[in-house]
Amino acid sequence: MRTLIDLNADAGESFGRWRLGDDAGLIPLVSSVNVACGWHGGDPATMRRSVQLARDGGTSVGAHPGFPDLAGFGRRAMAMSPQDAAEACLYQFGALRAIADLHGVAVAHVKPHGALYGLAARDAGVAEAIVEAFATAAPDVRVVLLAGPVADALADRGFPVVREAFADLDYDDTGHIIIEPDPQAKPPQLCAEQAIAVLNGSVTSTSGRRVEVDADTICVHGDRPNAVAVAQAIRDRFAAEGVVLAPMSEVARSRR
Repeated sequence: MRTLIDLNADAGESFGRWRLGDDAGLIPLVSSVNVACGWHGGDPATMRRSVQLARDGGTSVGAHPGFPDLAGFGRRAMAMSPQDAAEACLYQFGALRAIADLHGVAVAHVKPHGALYGLAARDAGVAEAIVEAFATAAPDVRVVLLAGPVADALADRGFPVVREAFADLDYDDTGHIIIEPDPQAKPPQLCAEQAIAVLNGSVTSTSGRRVEVDADTICVHGDRPNAVAVAQAIRDRFAAEGVVLAPMSEVARSRR
């Protein structure tokens, strides 16, 4: 079992007067946070609050760019070329980095959100374009992709890729995650069990098949109603098993 892992959360997804998730409770519990950048969720004030919460909690900050789809929360499929996807990620990353710079916080990684994340997992050309863009524009920034063949191929070529698995989502037999259109509360201990399974190298699909997973970071979704309880249960289980949390850059370096 792996004993060094990053625990990340998608957060900062409120918009204007609309509030989503308990960021103040969740961000200090994880070692990395993915902050929405205004396209699928988030706005400048929310981005600032997220950066400040991460700074105060000692949590590493990353950008969470998505499709321009506030109404659909970035989870509706859109057609986007590899170049367009890469430029969309750079654009949103730049917005967050400007706010983070103001508060003395580095933006250490970028993780596509929702349907854009799914597009990068399915289309190697999109993933490659995003990774290559950041390797040129921000070479110190790591790109988070779904653990699997696309991420492995890019990592093997020397790109700074972080492989991700999920504690609070189900998997299909191909190793792809199943996105819930309306996330409901999930038993925290069940999520903690899946996190431990990831550390042991596999998860069980919805049909009962064993799916191999080799991950550097494990995600919890901030829009799940009991996300704080889920993150706490995972932390407690990790502590009991002697698992150490570290930012994803440190975990990825330890693979070498």
